[in-house]
Amino acid sequence: MRASYLFTSESVAEGHPDKVCDRISDEIVDLVYREAAKTGVDPWTVRIACETLATTNRVVIAGEVRLPPSLMKKDKDGKDVINPSKFKSAARKAIREIGYEQDGFHWKTAKIDVLLHSQSADIAQGVDSAADKQGDEGAGDQGIMFGYACKETPDLMPAPIYYSHKILQLLATARKKGEGEAAKLGPDAKSQVTVRYEDGKPAGVDSIVLSTQHLDESWDSQKVRAVVEPYIREALGDLPIDADCKWYINPTGKFVIGGPDGDAGLTGRKIIVDTYGGAAPHGGGAFSGKDTTKVDRSAAYAARYLAKNVVAAGLADRCTIQISYAIGIAQPLSVYVDLAGTGKGVTEDQIEAALRKVMDLSPSGIRRHLDLNRPIYAKTSAYGHFGRKAGRDGSFSWEKTDLVKPLKEALKGETLKAA
Repeated sequence: MRASYLFTSESVAEGHPDKVCDRISDEIVDLVYREAAKTGVDPWTVRIACETLATTNRVVIAGEVRLPPSLMKKDKDGKDVINPSKFKSAARKAIREIGYEQDGFHWKTAKIDVLLHSQSADIAQGVDSAADKQGDEGAGDQGIMFGYACKETPDLMPAPIYYSHKILQLLATARKKGEGEAAKLGPDAKSQVTVRYEDGKPAGVDSIVLSTQHLDESWDSQKVRAVVEPYIREALGDLPIDADCKWYINPTGKFVIGGPDGDAGLTGRKIIVDTYGGAAPHGGGAFSGKDTTKVDRSAAYAARYLAKNVVAAGLADRCTIQISYAIGIAQPLSVYVDLAGTGKGVTEDQIEAALRKVMDLSPSGIRRHLDLNRPIYAKTSAYGHFGRKAGRDGSFSWEKTDLVKPLKEALKGETLKAA
């Protein structure tokens, strides 16, 4: 690692077109889990991979599913088909809560197409039939997933993405509460923070970029800065803003037309915003719209959980973990740990062995350990899947640090072996 450098990450608000789509897709995941629980259907049987596209007053929801009967209906020939009504309601609820009531994108008037279909039998057999052969469900796909944690912030996240998210969260809260002139901001916004590092630690803010939609057409960049600057300063807290910090607030000028009316959105296009802001690798798979047999989602959560516990246990100042899977195979093909030279009396291979002892990394094991078969995903769709507070409803369970003691115990055994 370099000692002194600049590093930048960006975030986007819940009203960004891509985030609107992530939110709708995750509302549908929650709907399916909720309906399963309500109607006595085993949540382990739920399958959903839902993609959303949004543009001017139009939303298209597509993908493959295995649904509780309460979300199905009979067609004219007596066959079971998907009932679109509850899916449309979930999408309208998401758009309304985000705050879109503009002519080009309104929760009441947007046309919503539901093009979901039954899950492919070929994919289903890879997940379900694997349990008959190996005693556990197989991974829903091949792939590589990464987790990361570091000591730069209280939530063990990289500073640039942490503060980029926080700026937008504060602005969204103020907008929805109707606080002063912040009530005239729109749902669509993007932030970007460049952090100056000295001796490998965040030392100050070198530049701040914020573009936010505003509903008052008379506002210019100076007016927007006057409204948002107090929230930016509050979000940055104790991290100093450099005296020569460069501020770029609505640098293009007016930003009235926003959201899907201004630019089309798609599920899964903001995966770096969702994770570590580019400070750590990403395996490539998106999270939103997927049930947790999809290791793109569940194993990325597990990797973050393990990396966070390694750092929380004082075993390293930073930790990157990679996990890989093959479709239909339960256990990961590999587990890789990189401590970036910050390990505290332990080696990467010792931690790799200890991680497999403290957690079953099969898809079923992850779902059980983190209690993922529940409707907790809509709130993950904006402001990052990581660095959030674990909720009483089971949300963000992967942010807990309850593996600190088991990890230390497992590492004692690995150290004895090495001796």
